[in-house]
Amino acid sequence: MTLTTGEADEILSTRFAPWVRELGPAVEAVGERRAVLRLPWSDRLAREGGGLSGQALTAGADTATVIAVSAARGGFVPMTTVRQSTSFQRAVTGADVLIEAALTKLGRRMAFADVTLTDPASGALAAHATTVCALLG
Repeated sequence: MTLTTGEADEILSTRFAPWVRELGPAVEAVGERRAVLRLPWSDRLAREGGGLSGQALTAGADTATVIAVSAARGGFVPMTTVRQSTSFQRAVTGADVLIEAALTKLGRRMAFADVTLTDPASGALAAHATTVCALLG
């Protein structure tokens, strides 16, 4: 049973640390094994030079993975990130970022995701991440 975007937003607003919620991620879409979040541009998340910080992008990728796993499981499942690797392709300046997490494998105890972070206006790839989570429940 896939989550609705409203149910996914509820997970986002109740299950994440306050500092993650303060980044402002919003669920754009959920599917059977994927989730798309929008990370809004904010000057306070920019680093020197005006690009969105890598820390914000990495947190967004991790957050999207949790929502994708929850969508695949039909509800929130406690989990912890075991490994995440992020490759930054280009700076994002003055624009939101779309983050799509697609599960490549979902087992009983582990989940693997491929995450793309793109500029929605141009479609240009800003970063790519792979994430592995241990499912705790």
